[in-house]
Amino acid sequence: MKRTFLFIYLFCIMIAASFSQEKKAFTLNDVIPGGSNYFNLIPQNMPGLQWWGDICIRTDVEDIKTIDVKTGKETVLLTLKEVNDALQNGEKPYKLSHPVKPLRSLQGASLPWEKQKIVKFSGKVGDERSSESYTFFYDFGLKKLTNMFRIGEEGATNFDFCKENGYLAYTSGDHLYIIRQGDRSTPVSPHAAGKKEKARDIVYGQAVHRNEFGIYKGTFWSPKGSYLAFYRMDQSMVTDYPQVNTTTRIATLEPDKYPMAGMTSHKVTVGVYNIATEKTVYLQTGDPTDRYFTNISWSPDEKSIYLIELNRDQNHAQLIRYDAESGERKELLYEEMHARYVEPQHPLIFLPWDDTKFIYQSQRDGFNHLYLFDTQAPREPETVQGKDPECRYRSYVAVTPITEGEWLVQNVLGFNAKKKEIIVASTEISPLQTNLFSISLKTGKRTLIGSDDGVHNAQLSGSGTYVIDNFTSAKVPRIISILPTNGKQGTTLFTASDPLKEQYNLPEITIGTIKAVDGETDLYYRLIKPVNFDPTKKYPAIIYVYGGPHAQVVKNTRFYAAGGWDLYMAQQGYVMLSIDNRGSDNRGIQFENRMFRHLGVEEMKDQVEGAKFLQSLSFVDANKIGVHGWSFGGFMTTNLMLSYPEIFKVGVAGGPVIDWQFYEVMYGERYMDTPQDNPEGYAGSNLRAKAGNLKGRLQIIIGGTDPTCVPQHSITFLRACIDAGTQPDFFIYPEDGHNMVGRDRVHLHERIARYFFDYLK
Repeated sequence: MKRTFLFIYLFCIMIAASFSQEKKAFTLNDVIPGGSNYFNLIPQNMPGLQWWGDICIRTDVEDIKTIDVKTGKETVLLTLKEVNDALQNGEKPYKLSHPVKPLRSLQGASLPWEKQKIVKFSGKVGDERSSESYTFFYDFGLKKLTNMFRIGEEGATNFDFCKENGYLAYTSGDHLYIIRQGDRSTPVSPHAAGKKEKARDIVYGQAVHRNEFGIYKGTFWSPKGSYLAFYRMDQSMVTDYPQVNTTTRIATLEPDKYPMAGMTSHKVTVGVYNIATEKTVYLQTGDPTDRYFTNISWSPDEKSIYLIELNRDQNHAQLIRYDAESGERKELLYEEMHARYVEPQHPLIFLPWDDTKFIYQSQRDGFNHLYLFDTQAPREPETVQGKDPECRYRSYVAVTPITEGEWLVQNVLGFNAKKKEIIVASTEISPLQTNLFSISLKTGKRTLIGSDDGVHNAQLSGSGTYVIDNFTSAKVPRIISILPTNGKQGTTLFTASDPLKEQYNLPEITIGTIKAVDGETDLYYRLIKPVNFDPTKKYPAIIYVYGGPHAQVVKNTRFYAAGGWDLYMAQQGYVMLSIDNRGSDNRGIQFENRMFRHLGVEEMKDQVEGAKFLQSLSFVDANKIGVHGWSFGGFMTTNLMLSYPEIFKVGVAGGPVIDWQFYEVMYGERYMDTPQDNPEGYAGSNLRAKAGNLKGRLQIIIGGTDPTCVPQHSITFLRACIDAGTQPDFFIYPEDGHNMVGRDRVHLHERIARYFFDYLK
């Protein structure tokens, strides 16, 4: 009897252990950003890693530590307590009359100066309602505050600190300011100085041209800090788009300046503020009407400013040098023409050991590559055809290619000046990856830094000797290392696990290629099978699509870049497919510009090849294929539903472009030209004209004040469907923009999922 009892007891323990080890099902709260459990289930990171010259540091909550690059050993440099003590007991002029809120963390701190023991950090003073913010400088050698900025202007943003002169540039509203000490800010823009310019019409110090052409900021300090170049954008001639705030007692008009394709655009000029004289000159670019100014770059001696200028057609780029002191135009160095479009995205990078040479990035040979320009070697220009047969270029100085091949440089991290090497991130190993290389500018030899797998995000040390490498792939949740740029083995600082994989039952994910509709081009796909896959069953399938320029949905990173919603739908019994069609990113300019002047046509053909691939799979129900995408993907979703109703039965289109004449001027005209010049293309891509083709179930979802794909797109489409007698569904997120965030994002994906549960079972 005792033996029987023991057997039953052990059996129960085994069963309990078995159940405890079973992996669970997950919810949208587990896999969608904004979900209550999302951040607990992603691979952990090691925040605060940065370089202090060649010393690796980590800014943490309670302290700042140095990290030995060879051993990984951490040593405390300073603590949060000593910083807060200095805040409370600061000496004049840095002792504040206001009550100081203790700093809660040092994670946002930085050490701007390589050879100084000074920490820069930001904090708040007063109660939570105060609009004032402060930037402090603490010398941990002297154990005291050495400087302080008080930013009193409401809504201050676009902070740009210059370590060479100690000034901080920032914007408040449409105004531009600089500050160096205490609360004595100086207005750079005449608007801020009191001259009458209508609010919203003139904008200083902010990104222009709707952030196209690689523009992410509006201020540009000179190398020694003697000058501040800035954008001035005149929008007075641009039509207002009437966005509406519905949270007020009576809805309030809060218009955006929104130049649509073919309409009057804004005018941009570039100002140069002299710190010593407090005077501004403007570059003498001539009439800025229908011109784009981008990639602002300074010469190392601060005497010259370089601009890349484009015509409105965006098919002719010119690199021009201006005199920084007078604003006078000096010389044309290079120009590039393309039958479709030229798209400069990167400023010049001067060699740190030779002020007469700089690196220019161009797609003239079909892929983004690096070219070395010698400003001291003028040449007689001649028009040359690039390896891309539609591209021609002329150079007025000597140019030497640094990289070449059917891959592209994605990012330049910087230089190892001692070895005369440049450190880059590229797709040389695979278009699905980002890998790091050092390139000798003497020999052209490329040396791989770190793993040949996955996606690497890196920071380069001051001398270019090491990188902090944050690496992830489909097989590796995350590894953070310090790697020497000579290609040798480095030091691993942190290895993460993937809690989602460890705790939950996840679907099988595979990648591969299919042929584009041209029968020649390989397209990468990601296929996700349902959780607990049964090969004898027939499953409904959904294509998640983007399909437009500057985006790639299949990468060698976690889950091959599948989003949490894709995983969730696979758990609910759906086959999920994504394809990077011709027109998407990281495959070269000819791969991307196949859709020129006819957005949606070639891209749809490739997505249909994906649908045919699904239909060929024995475990897919060929009559139950759906599609979902957002933004350009919303345009693709709607278009696929209307153009191929015999294939796509259910669709959810988020923030869609419906008619490209309603889209903004820079992006829209680059890929479509103007409605006046390309009426056939605009007509063919106008989805209102196809409203009568709707046969399946289509839901349109938008943000109520979307500033990117304005609500007019979807509203006019609803009108067209009513006139055509078709029945789409519509949902709006009041006061949200182009994307939903926080809890709204979870709610959004619940709604998308429910639509497929209801109509694609």
